[in-house]
Amino acid sequence: MTAIKINFNHVVKLNDNQFYQLCQDNPDIKFERNVNGELIVMPPTGGETGKYNAKLTTKFVLWNEQTQLGEVFDSSTCFRLPNGADRSPDVSWIELSRWNTLSAEQREKFPPIAPDFVLELMSPSDSLSETQAKMQEYMNAGVKLGWLINRKTRCVEIYRQGRPKEVLESPTSLSGEDVLLGFTLDLQIVWN
Repeated sequence: MTAIKINFNHVVKLNDNQFYQLCQDNPDIKFERNVNGELIVMPPTGGETGKYNAKLTTKFVLWNEQTQLGEVFDSSTCFRLPNGADRSPDVSWIELSRWNTLSAEQREKFPPIAPDFVLELMSPSDSLSETQAKMQEYMNAGVKLGWLINRKTRCVEIYRQGRPKEVLESPTSLSGEDVLLGFTLDLQIVWN
């Protein structure tokens, strides 16, 4: 299955509350919305991708439990980005003081904030060019650090604010740099 993009913009432009309600009324469908307002129906992941997503999220949760520096979110969390897109990264993290600026209602719905960090793990149904565009959309929205991991090619693309994308072939680990302080991801959990 591949993601399906639907453009209703000439018929109706969903406001934030309408998009949220659409998602609530259709809990079995994972929707995203790109910066152009197009709806994207995301297919469910397969077993292998789901397994690796769970392992990756666990690594971030364990690090964050020790450091208490922020909040970690899984792939079901949809963020309302400042550029108008509604996106659900596979793993994301927000620094605690930024998260605490949101009201209880904002935290409960689709938080109107760009994460500080996002990770996308390519699944067999993902298009590389569309996922790269999504990563650029994150950066344009204010994300500080992003990792695009492609298990098939064993490549990682690192996105940083104000810098060109860096591509690594078969790296053994990734550093959280100055965003995820003290975090190192051992990529053997993904390559094996």
